[in-house]
Amino acid sequence: MRKYIKAVSVAAILVLTLGFAQPKVEASQFLGMGSSGSEVTYVQSVLKKLGYFNMETTGYYGTITAHAVKQFQSDFGLETTGEIGPKTSGLINEVEMMAHAVYGESRGESYQGQVAVAAVILNRVESDDFPDTVKDVIFQPNAFTAVNDGQFTLQPDSEAYHAVKDALLGWDPSYGSVYYYNPQLATDQWIYSRTVTTQIGNHHFAY
Repeated sequence: MRKYIKAVSVAAILVLTLGFAQPKVEASQFLGMGSSGSEVTYVQSVLKKLGYFNMETTGYYGTITAHAVKQFQSDFGLETTGEIGPKTSGLINEVEMMAHAVYGESRGESYQGQVAVAAVILNRVESDDFPDTVKDVIFQPNAFTAVNDGQFTLQPDSEAYHAVKDALLGWDPSYGSVYYYNPQLATDQWIYSRTVTTQIGNHHFAY
């Protein structure tokens, strides 16, 4: 599995810090059968948008939630305990952050284009030229316009979550790119020096 699954980042509770939405299940927190509260609602909400939890959120961790968690864990190569421990909570938080980034950066683009943006984030995690965690890649200064202008805080739709899921499972329409840009909007001439791998919608993808 990729580095982002081998060493998931530790994320804090969902709060607005400097105007940015942060994850809200602590990696040190354990959730399992009988747990309840806003943290369970958050987990159910993310799993629902990914297609694992097929009912309204309840805030109660019962057999349906445990089954959804097991499916999520199985798909991403995690131990299928049906409980939320550090690795599972870390990956859920990363999915949430990536969905915000994908939605803020590429809503209105094709589904393939949104998967490609998610793949760029993961390719940066794998690259020696960028930070080693999803969180640090997304919040690297001036790395993503959506973080700079506040669009990161917009609530992603289900399509953005599914785009993240497909990228995490290995689909990379960007062909290994670590950059993307809209040539109609880009003002930094340096980006034009990069090798373009493909164009999807309004974005050129490059390395």
